[in-house]
Amino acid sequence: MTTKPTDCALDKMAPEFVEQAAEMLKLLAHPVRLRIVDALNSLGDMPVGTLTERLGIAQAATSKHLNQMRRVGLLKAQRRGKEVWYSLADDRPIALLNCLCNCCDRNG
Repeated sequence: MTTKPTDCALDKMAPEFVEQAAEMLKLLAHPVRLRIVDALNSLGDMPVGTLTERLGIAQAATSKHLNQMRRVGLLKAQRRGKEVWYSLADDRPIALLNCLCNCCDRNG
């Protein structure tokens, strides 16, 4: 397999940027968190209960994943009445998910 060079040279980037990128990759290296990104991207803002139903996992597990993602700035949370609604804070996780999908499409 031949690979082409990337447009990205980590050795030319600030060490803080490389650290942030590694943290985001570690955080998103979980199937549930990738599914959360996909759900919020395709369906928009959602409360915890709706995400729990969509993911088919316990609400406590969903909340744990959401809080981890919010803590690093990938998600925003907003209280609406008795519910907390989550949304993507920016497009970084979408860009990563698109990259992964493109790689999977090419390789399998």
